[in-house]
Formats: sequence, C-alpha cells, structure tokens
Amino acid sequence: MALKTLGAKAAVALDQELMSTCAFSIDQLMELAGLSVSQAVFRVHPLEKGPRILVACGPGNNGGDGLVAARHLFHYGYSPTIFYPKRSKNELYQRLAKQLEDLRVPFVDDFRTALDSTDHVVDAIFGFSFSGEVREPFPAVIQALADTKVPVTSVDAPSSWDIENGPPNSGLGSNFMPATLVSLTAPKPLVKHFTGRHFVGGRFVSPMIAKKYDFEVPEYEGLDQVVEVAADGHRL
Repeated sequence: MALKTLGAKAAVALDQELMSTCAFSIDQLMELAGLSVSQAVFRVHPLEKGPRILVACGPGNNGGDGLVAARHLFHYGYSPTIFYPKRSKNELYQRLAKQLEDLRVPFVDDFRTALDSTDHVVDAIFGFSFSGEVREPFPAVIQALADTKVPVTSVDAPSSWDIENGPPNSGLGSNFMPATLVSLTAPKPLVKHFTGRHFVGGRFVSPMIAKKYDFEVPEYEGLDQVVEVAADGHRL
C-alpha cells in the first residue's frame, strides 16, 4: 500500500501543532529538515561524484531548510555554494546565513553561471505552501533547473509545482522534473506526478501525531534521518 499523503491545509496544521502541542521550535524543525535533506543528497550524490553543491534558497522556510542542509553538507566534505537572492530579515534566517558565512561558504548572485560549475543542485526555493505566480528573480532560476542536465534534489516540493496537482500544465515549471525529491514529515499529494528517487524525512514525528493526521511514519534504520521509498510507497 502506498504511503498516505498530507495535503496543504493538513501540512500547515501539523506544523502548527508540532510547534505548540509537541513543543518543537521552528529552529528545531528546520534543523531536522535540513539534516534530512543533507542525508538524502549524500545518498544520491556521494562525494566521489563531485563535491560542488549549488543550493538555491527561497525567502521562506524552504530556503531555511536549504541553508541548514548546506551547512551539514559542508561538514560532510562537500563544497556548497548558496544562491539566496531574497534574504529574509527574520533573525533565524540571518543566523543560518551567518553560520555559512563563518564557514566561508560563498554566496553567489548569478545562478546560471554557478549552475555551469556545479555537480549537484538543491532546490530549496518554494515548498508545500507555494501558490500563485513565480515572482522575480525566480522564473529564470526555475527554467534553468528544468533545462539543466545537472541532477537536482528538491526539498518537499519541486519549485513551482502545486501541492495537490503537481507540475503546471504549461509554461514555467511544466517540464521541471528533479532527479530526487525529499518529502518532509510526510509525502504531499504531488508525489503521484513525480518519477525520480523519493525520500521521506520525518523521523521526529510521534505515533500520536501520525495517527491524528492519518499518515504512516516509515521505518528508519540506525542513524538515518531519511527513508527511500518506491513509487508504490514501500521502503527500498
């Protein structure tokens, strides 16, 4: 049986409950999410495939997950580069960026040039809450992600995809299919349109919360923060 998915409203409600009833802070959740993403990248793109990782970050929580993932990837031995054109004024995001700057991780302004000299891309631009039109400077970035031959790992949702319906029927993002998707907490309905390698990262979710929101927590092994699942939802 396929893993059950979590729609947009349920995903928002779950995040709120994790930060209230379950007493997680947003810092903790972002750290766990970014750690999961970094482990998935390590699985699909081991260091021998090339150390250069370009992390494209949006202004919201998805971008924060990307910043955390980049820090972990640095400590694994990779050479991350950050594209973060719309920096948040929120203190949390500023601290995450400062942590990377203290590690001398470069921030770049020219995405296409950086894309030409990287081995793997992390798409942390838009997450499950995305809706509406893609605003500047991200349309060209998403088109570049769709066109590139460099493998892309998307965080929670391929950027520009609708959480329920997947890729747009036409126009920007309609031909964007990342190589890897990391679903955080639980898969979203868009996974039925996804054809690449799929990981779930949500080891911190309690059985009580999973039961309340009617989804399964997959079986994690050892120190793993991610589980790879097949198209039918079964663990690989």
